[in-house]
Formats: sequence, structure tokens, C-alpha cells
Amino acid sequence: MRKIVLILLFLPLFNFGQIRSKEIIRLLEECETIKKNENYRDLIAVANKGISLSKNDTYLLARFNFYKAYGFEYDNNQYAKAIPFFEASWKYAKTHQNLKEETLAIMRLSYLYYSTKQFQKREDLIKYIKQILDTTRNVYTQGILNGSLGEYYLDKSEIEPFIGYKLKAIEYRKKFPKDDASNIVNIGISYSQIGQAYIKMKQFDKGIEYSNYAKPYMTESPNSLAFLYNDFIKCYTGKQNLDSITKYYKSIYKLVSKEDSLHISVSSANRYMAEYFIAKKNISKASFFALKALRFAEKSNDDEILMEARVTQGKLLFKQKQFEKAIEILKLAATHAYEFDKNSFIIINQLLSESYSQIGDWEQAFKYQNIYTKANEAMLNESAKQTIANAEAKFQNRNKQEKINLLSAENKVKNLEIENTRKTQIYLGFGFLLLLTIAGLLYRQNRSRKKTNQKLETLNSELDLANKSKVRFLNILNHDLRGPIANLIGFLHLQENHPELLDQESEKRLKQKTTEGAENLLSSMEDLLLWSKSQMENYKPQPKEVNVNSLFSDTAKHFFNIDNIAITYHNPQNIELYTDENYLKTILRNLTGNAIKALEKTENPSIEWKAYTANYKTYLSITDNGPGGNNNQFKALYDDTQVTGIKTGLGLHLIRDLAKAIDCEITLETQENKGTTFILCFNSI
Repeated sequence: MRKIVLILLFLPLFNFGQIRSKEIIRLLEECETIKKNENYRDLIAVANKGISLSKNDTYLLARFNFYKAYGFEYDNNQYAKAIPFFEASWKYAKTHQNLKEETLAIMRLSYLYYSTKQFQKREDLIKYIKQILDTTRNVYTQGILNGSLGEYYLDKSEIEPFIGYKLKAIEYRKKFPKDDASNIVNIGISYSQIGQAYIKMKQFDKGIEYSNYAKPYMTESPNSLAFLYNDFIKCYTGKQNLDSITKYYKSIYKLVSKEDSLHISVSSANRYMAEYFIAKKNISKASFFALKALRFAEKSNDDEILMEARVTQGKLLFKQKQFEKAIEILKLAATHAYEFDKNSFIIINQLLSESYSQIGDWEQAFKYQNIYTKANEAMLNESAKQTIANAEAKFQNRNKQEKINLLSAENKVKNLEIENTRKTQIYLGFGFLLLLTIAGLLYRQNRSRKKTNQKLETLNSELDLANKSKVRFLNILNHDLRGPIANLIGFLHLQENHPELLDQESEKRLKQKTTEGAENLLSSMEDLLLWSKSQMENYKPQPKEVNVNSLFSDTAKHFFNIDNIAITYHNPQNIELYTDENYLKTILRNLTGNAIKALEKTENPSIEWKAYTANYKTYLSITDNGPGGNNNQFKALYDDTQVTGIKTGLGLHLIRDLAKAIDCEITLETQENKGTTFILCFNSI
């Protein structure tokens, strides 16, 4: 009976343990899902709940502390908050003897100690990592921690050990389970880091090659992809290819979202653009990008990124001969610059020395010149050691080759009889290779012919489409120009040959209709000439910096005689655009003219132009309170193949083609009896 009572007493505790266990499992699964979806603030909240329920379970404490730290690290780089929780995860994992959880924690700590300038802690951690790698065969741990060692040597600019550890890490990572999404991204990151090493050595083609290897692995991670796009920018900056630089600069902005502002990558992209234009001596554009780089670096909470942005700003101020401002910002950049990047440290001290000499402070100039000289000599010595090591390797290879040649000569004496047989085989082999070469040339010629034929077919299709468009366009001319002219001629003939048929009222009415027709004809011909001009092959946009206020002023002057419609213009941010001024003026005039026509029968008519920015883009919008309509009425604005009458569609053709030429996207919002809004969208650069 006593045993039964004891069982009944402990039964509620047993049920509570079961419930808690199920809740813990659910929280672990939820944390992993949130981590994959990159909702880092939710990850912190759920991990906190898990920690509170874990009590003394070291395995669970290791897991939930890791998730919480991970959330802080990736929620806008809150590194200082993340480190204590990674350290706690490491401690609990060691206690539980869980090598996988320990590996994850120390991998992140290696990076965060470096980013927060805790260099001695990192050195101690690296020694510990090497001890683990010497004593384990675990594929997962080898893959992760070899990568961490590679990154450690990369941060120290020691390229040879970096590449060795990183290639070893890639080989181990390829043995991980295929469904591990985070591992797929990390393989891409490893390839990109090798590409970065080649970029440091100014081997930009190899840098592009390894960046292209990395790209397929990173498509599911916007943050990693943004870093990779910056690598492409560095490569194409080295190759002086502005089109490709701009392409990847814009691609980074497309990755920005509310969940991840990508401040580090956006700052870096703007810094590279600034460096490019500094080299091109375009100080105005360099200043634009350098200020953006500094602004985003300050938001990033990353000291290394801020240091790099300050170096670029210091260079620019030096170029502008603002030496005292340059000294101020370069001194800020100098803090821990040596640990972050030795080359940046050298540049900072060189610029400080030259800036002080420019303002006549020779004592400070000599001080920083001395620091610059010592750091530069150390860098050159390190480079020389690398060169000597390469030379020794070449010497050893050459020595081995000489031994091989000696053995080959001895064997040649012994194998004279075999040589004759080999010659015959060689001749036959050459004949076979010749046949293969001929076959290959024929195959290549055939493929080339097929490609040429395909291009011709494509060009013929385009030509046929263009001819059809021209036929439809001539039909427009026949209908919309010929009609008003015929009416005018008919009225003149009637007035000349049979004036007695017209009473005073009829003559007045016909004159008014004829005048209106002639005015519409003139307007249509103007649109036609502008549209035709936009179709000319050699008529290309000439972009420059354009103030939106000047565009609004031009539009207001153009329609100064419209006094029955309230036309207003708003540009509170004093926005400027980099575009073709004449193209955009024509678009604004046409849209304003269309709005005026739409308001002919509207009471209290009004038109409003606005300029504003949102999501790194610039917008111009025009809104009227006219009768509105439906999207089908504006089909010519979107459909290149749509050809309608001049009066109803040519203005839209003109707007469409001019907007396309200056990379402007047009959207339309219209409802019957509620007015119409056209929105012009420009990418900010």
C-alpha cells in the first residue's frame, strides 16, 4: 500500500517532466526555423524562453545560448551583446562534451573577438582550435574549424596558410549532408574568401573566377550575396570596368530589406565607388559616395568598416586640400587599424605625414613619416619572405627535374629498340589526331554556321516586326493626319466655290471646327516629330546631375497660359537626379499636357507634381482629379507592339520610349471618376 502511495505522489512530477520535454523540443525546432528565415529578433525572444526552461541541462543551455548569441550577432551586428552568450554556449558544450555545439560556438567567437578588437582572446582561442584539430577525426569539426583557421590567417594577411586551411575546409564541407542549407552557403563563402585572396594580390580575373564559383552557393542568403557582390565590385574596379561596377552596386541595394539593412555591405559598396572616382579625379562624385559610405558605416556598429570608410574620407579631404579635417578623421581611423588591415595602417600614416607637412607642422609630419616607413618596410620584408619561399620551391622543382632528365638519358640507351616501335605508334597517333582535328574543325564550322543562321533568323524576325510596326504607323498617319487635312481642304473648297450655301452661323461653326482640327493636327505633328527623333539610332541620352526644381520651373513656364487649372509643384527634399535633362523635360511636358486635356470638363481642376525618395529610389509623380479611366486606355504606355492613333496614343508612345531610354520605370494608378496618377521611378546612384 505504501508503494502505491509513493507512485501516486510522484506521478504529477513525471507528467510535468514530459510536458516540459515536449515544450523544449518544440522551442529547439522553432529556433532552427526562425534562424533559417533570418528573423533574428524573434530568435532572441524564443531562445530566452528556452534558457529559462532548460534549468541545469547543459546540452539545452549550450543550444539556446548559441541561438540567442546568433540572433544578436546578425541583428545589425550587436557583437558586444552576442559574445557573452557564445562564451556561455562554449562552456556548457564543453561540460556536456558535445563537440558539435562547441565547434559552432568557437567558430563564431573567433570572428567576433577579431571584430571587437579582443586580439589576445582570439590568439588563445586559435591555439585551442589547433589542439582540437590535432585530436579529432570528426568531419564536421574539421570542416568548420579549418575554415576558422583560414580566416584567422587571412585577417593577418598571411595568404599561403589561409589558402591551405580554406581548401582543406572546403573538402571536408563537401562531405556534409546535402540537405544542410547553411553548409551550402558556407562553401560559397569559402570560395569567395579564396577569391578575396586573389583580389589582394591584384589577380582580378582569378578573383572573378572564384567569386563565380561561390555565387550558386549563396543565392538563399542575401547577406552573403551582398558581400560577394562587393568582391565583384573590387575586381571590376581593378579592371576599370564602370558598367560592371555599377551593375553590382545596384544589385546590393536590391538585396536590402526591412529585416536586414545590410549596412556593412552598402557602406563597402559606396566606399569602392568613392575610391574609383577618386582615382578618376572626379571629386564631386567621389564625395557623394564617400559620405554615403561613412553614414552607413556608422550605422553598421562594425569598427573595421568604419575605419575603412574614414580612410576613404581622409583621402578625399586630402585631395580637396582640407588638411586639418583630413588629419582629424585619419586619426580616428588609425585606432586599431594595424590589427584590422596593415595596408590601411600604412596609407593612414602616409596621409597624416603629408597632411601635417602641408600645414607646416614638421614635428608631427616627421613622426608619422617614421611610423609609415617602419610599417611599410615590415610589409615589404613579409612580401620578400614570400618571394624567397616561392623561389626556393621553384629551385627544388628544377633540381628534381634535372634528376629526372638524367635518368631519362640512361633509359634512352637501354631502350633504343623500343624507340622504333614507338615512332611508328607516334606516326599513327599523329594521323589519328589529324583526322580528329579535321573532324573537330568541320564540327566547329557547322556549329558556327548554325549560330549564324540563328542570328539571321532572329534579325529577320526583328526586321519583320519593325516593318509591321511601320505599316501600322503609316496607317496612323493615314488616319490621324490625313483626316484633319482633308476636312480643312473641304471647308476651303466649299467656301471658295459655294459660299452661298453657308449662312453666318454655319460658317462660324465650320471655321471653329477647322481651327480646332488644325490645332490638334499641329500638336499631333509635334508629338510625331519628337517620337520619331527618339527612334533615331544615334540619338542617345546625355546624363548629368539635374535639379528637380529646374524641371518643375521649366514645366511651369511651358504652361504659364493655363490659368483655369491649379498646377502645384512639391520638392521638399531638394532632390537631384543623374539623367538626361531634355528627355525628362519632354516626359514631364507630355504628362502635364495629357493631364490638362483630361481636365477639360472637370470642376475645380487641379494637377500636383511631387518629388520624393523611398527605399533607395527617387520618384516623380503627377496626379490630376480628372475623370480617370481604366488600364486598357493606357495600353500604349506598356506595350511596345501597341500602335494607336496619334491623338490617343502617340503621346504615350513618346513617354514610353523616352522613359525606357533613360532607365525610368513608369507606373499608373487610375480609377474612373477619381483621377489619374503617373509615377516615374529612378534608381538612386
